[in-house]
Amino acid sequence: MNSFNFKGHILVNSFLRTEKFMEHYRWLQKSATKYDIQLSVITNADVLCSYETNFEKKIVSILEGDSFLIYWDKDIRLGKQIEKICSRMGISIYNSIDSIAVCDDKSLTYQKLWEWNKHQLDTEKIPLIPTITAPMTYMNIGYTDTIFLDKVIEELSLPIVVKECYGSFGKQVYLANNSMELKELTIKLGGTPHIFQKFMKESSGRDVRIEIVGDRAVAAMYRYSVNGSFKANITNGAYMKPYKPSVSECELAVKTAKILGLDFGGIDLLFPDESDEALLVCEVNSNAHFKNIFDCTGINVADEIIKYILNRERVKEK
Repeated sequence: MNSFNFKGHILVNSFLRTEKFMEHYRWLQKSATKYDIQLSVITNADVLCSYETNFEKKIVSILEGDSFLIYWDKDIRLGKQIEKICSRMGISIYNSIDSIAVCDDKSLTYQKLWEWNKHQLDTEKIPLIPTITAPMTYMNIGYTDTIFLDKVIEELSLPIVVKECYGSFGKQVYLANNSMELKELTIKLGGTPHIFQKFMKESSGRDVRIEIVGDRAVAAMYRYSVNGSFKANITNGAYMKPYKPSVSECELAVKTAKILGLDFGGIDLLFPDESDEALLVCEVNSNAHFKNIFDCTGINVADEIIKYILNRERVKEK
């Protein structure tokens, strides 16, 4: 018998093996050990998404005795298969597969928040960037004409931000300064799902990342570019400094996370004007990396996540 009070697994992507990703898995394991939790790593290649009868037996044999599963991947099909089995076994999943799926697709993120806004008073709505989803086309066909871009320009005005629906670290985000650039970029993306967003000039090259765990904003940083880029991602060369979010910013980040069903995540906010408050939801990351925010603020978000899970599991046991 070991000395651990709880046992769980973290499921990660088998093909993200760079140190940038591996250190986050180890960090969560180290935090788990602090709180007498045995946290073992499993990958989506270890438990292939299968629709044969032995799949459930394989999952049960791996997760037997666990209290929880941290789903630190975006393999949604596998997650859906595992989620049903975990429900029957009484195993909690953090974050839920639905919330991961919604946050992974930027168009679905905005759709979910927009749907929520439709039933709220103006004072309760989530402030969103004006956004249009590109019409679906097929990879082998692309866009045979781009006349729809006239409507996009009319509604959003140039310049226009173009984002691939799936992407991280700002690498799939572009700025079209004129109609020709917008047309060329749209044709290049073709069947890749993407969205068009209004360029928020007042927030160009700066944003705020707030880490949410449960009902709390546990850490925040201000990210800013000094090389003229309109993006504020650290991976792209931006800088960071500790940030003390206002009550309104914290409330907005927490509310956004709750609407999307997240237990934890990173909420990126933009500045809608020249004020000092970032009160415009830009993006939401269900599996937000936390090394940069630790280096910036000294706050270990991994500890906060593990403590949150531990508290939830203790309540479940009662």
